[in-house]
Parts: sequence; C-alpha cells; structure tokens
Amino acid sequence: MSLNTKIDKHLSNGSNKTPDYSGKDFSSDQDVRWCPGCGDYTILKQVQNTMPDIGVKKEDIVFISGIGCAARFPYYMDTFGMHSIHGRAPAIATGLKVSRPELSVWIITGDGDSLSIGANHFVQLLRRNVNVNLLLFNNQIYGLTKGQYSPTAPEGSVTKSTPYGSIDHPFNPLSLSMGADGTFVARAMDRDPKHLNKMLMRTHQHQGTSMLEIYQNCIVFNDGAFELFTDKKSRPREAIYLEQGEPLIFGKENDRGVRLDGLKPEVVSLADGKYSKDDLWVHDEQDSTKSYLLSRFFDAPEPGDDFHLPRPFGVLYAVDRPTYDDGVNNQVDHEVERRGTGDLDKLLEGPETWLVK
Repeated sequence: MSLNTKIDKHLSNGSNKTPDYSGKDFSSDQDVRWCPGCGDYTILKQVQNTMPDIGVKKEDIVFISGIGCAARFPYYMDTFGMHSIHGRAPAIATGLKVSRPELSVWIITGDGDSLSIGANHFVQLLRRNVNVNLLLFNNQIYGLTKGQYSPTAPEGSVTKSTPYGSIDHPFNPLSLSMGADGTFVARAMDRDPKHLNKMLMRTHQHQGTSMLEIYQNCIVFNDGAFELFTDKKSRPREAIYLEQGEPLIFGKENDRGVRLDGLKPEVVSLADGKYSKDDLWVHDEQDSTKSYLLSRFFDAPEPGDDFHLPRPFGVLYAVDRPTYDDGVNNQVDHEVERRGTGDLDKLLEGPETWLVK
C-alpha cells in the first residue's frame, strides 16, 4: 500500500474504534536483514505482539530510528515510520509529536546512535519530557560498522578499535537518564520476551518520555555480553525483577534480598533467619533517590563474591510531570484564543522588512 493510499484511507475512515489487530498485522512485507540469531529479532517480535494491545490504530503509530543495526526497525513494522539520521531521531520525533500530538511515537535507537553522536539529543529529550517512547537497544558494541567499542562498552573491552582494551569509562544509560530528570526509566532484555512485553506496555502507558533500555545480544561481534543475566542458570542469582511495592528479593530459592544500611545497599541471606522480608528494601518507583541507587547496581561481580548486588530489571522510576508537547500546544491554543488564527501570507508580507544596500 502506497503512502498516499494509506493517508487517503485514514482520512476517509470516520470510525474511532480500534480494529482487532494481531501481531501479524504489524509485520511488513520487507525481508528482515539482521544476522541470524541477533537479539533484534526477539525485540521486533515482542513490539509487534504489543502493538495490538495499546489501543491505537496502525495509521496513528510511527516508528522513528537513527543509524545502526537497530535503525532498520521501521522497515519491518507495518506502520508509518522514518529511518532518519545519526543520533537525531529524538529531534525528529519531538517535531512530529508537537505537530501531531495524537500520534503514538516510538524512537528506536542503539547505544552508539543515542549515547555517542546523539547523546545531547538523548538527554534533551528526557529533560523536556516529550510524550514519546524511546527503546534503547544496548549491545555494548558498534555492530553495523563491524565491531568497534561503543559508549557502553566496559573498560578493558578488546574490540577492532581497542585492540589493547578500552580505556574509556562507559555510560550507564539508566543513571544518565535519571541525571537528565527522565520521568520513566526501565530495563528489559531480549531473552526474556514475557518480561519485555510487559515493559513495552508500561512504556506505552507512561505520559512523558519513556526510556526503556533493552539488553540486546550481538551474536557476531559481542556474543554473550549479558549472559550472566540471560542464562537461565545464572539469571536467578545475577538479576532482580522489580515490582512496585514489593521487597527486593532474588535468588534461585528467593533466599536473598537487598536491604539498606542508611543509603548503602547490601545483599543479605534470608535462609539463616538473621533477616526476613520485613528488613528488606521495598521498591518505590516514585522515589528518585532510591531509583538512582538501583541504577548503580551496575558493576560486574568480583570472582568469589557470592553476595554482590544483582542487576535490576523492570521499572526503576516512573513519575508524572507536564510534557513538552502539551506545553507547546497549550501556548498555541492560548494565543489563538487571544489573538485569533494567524495569517501566514499576511505575516510574510508584513512591515518587518528592510533594505540591504
């Protein structure tokens, strides 16, 4: 279906009822061109499966991407979309959301696209709190350009551009988002599709900029980067799933928890009777201080350390704050009410001219 045909169909459809979609309705006719085994396949599938449940018509959904492997995403969604320019997807998405506030706008970006050349656009989007959804595919490598280290690559990473090991200190996307006053900060992983689906729904439901970091395995250039958290054997010990109002408990037998000693988190055993669930940290998505502490559960465990902090998955932080797009449109509505509808031709032909000699 051509773009003009889609637009004509949308304009002629007077019904406000959302059709009964299935995930297949959001799959385009384009051949998916990622490496076999790439984590992007799972993310694509879960996004397609989530779209029927958000209650928005296909013609009112837009996917905008930057540059990188993840940026091919809009081609594979049977929605409107745009494969834009390196690092600038947030700027394009902001303009679209301000001019068309009724649209559901999704930004697809990678750790290189958004945290290197696009880092300023990334933090400005979060600061402004534009009502869009940003999915950050983090594989800690530049996959499209064949294996250079990225802004999230751990120190010491040996890659094609760092043959002696990276000496750069990496970005922590969740901490960066908290520092930019983001209103929704969450993390999921490609190899837990059920949880990923749940996080995609939470991302859509938030009013404001929703930043969902997704651990995504690059099977060719950085295979196994997140194996500690994705492997079914190590996941119970290394990952903790956050639930609002619930204590921080993890472990194969739910025998470990996290408590706060002042503002210092520590892992304790629940098996020896010294501590119980009542002693543990209870998750509160609206507590910015504790949410930031959770974002710092980031360091790799030392060998032999059985009581290191687990990596959190789920919604770390979610609060309401006025959105940028609502603010702009409220100003426009106020001025139209006060001064009437403007006349562009009159403005261009107005007295504010000068002669250059």
